[in-house]
Amino acid sequence: MTEASIALPPQTPFSQRIKKSLFATPLDCLLTLICAFFFTYIIYLFVDWAFLSSIWRADDEPLCKEAGGACWSVIDARHRIIFFGLFPFEEHWRSTLACAVMIVTFIASCVPWFWTTMKLSALWIAGFATFYILMHGGLFGLSVITPERWGGLALTLFIFAAVSIIGMPLSIVLALGRRSKLPVIAKMFGLFIDFFRSLPLLTILFTAAVITPFVLPGWLQGDKLYRVIVGFAIFFAAYQAENIRAGLQAIPSGQDEAGLTLGLNYMQRVTRIQLPQAFRNSLPAVVNQFVITFKETSIVTIVGFFEILASGSAAFGTGQWTVHYIEVYVFIGAIYFVFVFSLSRYGAYLERKLRVGHG
Repeated sequence: MTEASIALPPQTPFSQRIKKSLFATPLDCLLTLICAFFFTYIIYLFVDWAFLSSIWRADDEPLCKEAGGACWSVIDARHRIIFFGLFPFEEHWRSTLACAVMIVTFIASCVPWFWTTMKLSALWIAGFATFYILMHGGLFGLSVITPERWGGLALTLFIFAAVSIIGMPLSIVLALGRRSKLPVIAKMFGLFIDFFRSLPLLTILFTAAVITPFVLPGWLQGDKLYRVIVGFAIFFAAYQAENIRAGLQAIPSGQDEAGLTLGLNYMQRVTRIQLPQAFRNSLPAVVNQFVITFKETSIVTIVGFFEILASGSAAFGTGQWTVHYIEVYVFIGAIYFVFVFSLSRYGAYLERKLRVGHG
């Protein structure tokens, strides 16, 4: 029997699937209508609060007391604090341009043309270096702005990008080390991974920020932000290494043996046979770890950094804006949603493109 002669089952029309799922019985119809009513009513209340009955301009803030909706005046008046934190006012253009460069780097990484080790590495090195020069200065006539004055969205993106750049290669090394055929090396890497996975992220960040300076010589301490990023990256790498190791274990052992038969050395077998399939097998978990990491950047506010969530708290923390904290948190939540949803949708696109989980 040829492949062309195999009859595929006919596809059920969408309308029939909806009818079968939601309106199959009178009880299903009743439950569907009730849920649709409440869902529509909740959407109407939100739209009315957020748009129809809201106040938008900072000068109109006194009208918020009589308005029945959101007071977005706080965003109009305090958006610079949310986006830039403590960054000098006259240099906000640098922070804006740095964020744009980093976002373009994220988007370009999703283009298949960059999906080689050399191109992707060059893209991220160039993008991150440009971001850092714009934020820190010291070159091309830019004034120096030390990391303790960074804040807002730019700091959130910087931490996420730095953790990804450091943590992703480290996670590959850890995953390969834990699968080493030498028991001593495998046990050492396994102990390292399990140790950092057993600690809360807040403990690692607090140790890096506060305790590490007491045990390291002065020349090795560096800035507090960089120590926190290194600790965060190790935590990220420990979790990501287990995702990659799961993908490596799913590869049939015969493929590595075939590579040996063809005369490929260890690095060639790893880069050409093992890692491409490992990332394909563990893609959902790998993308999910990136999503979690982006959201966990908000934890750095505990150790004294002015990322976007801390900047939002400062935006409504003074004067007449104190009562409008809901609007600020909704706005920040929308920013997180845009980044996280885009990342998750891109992961879903990759799963469909690579047919992860399909036979």
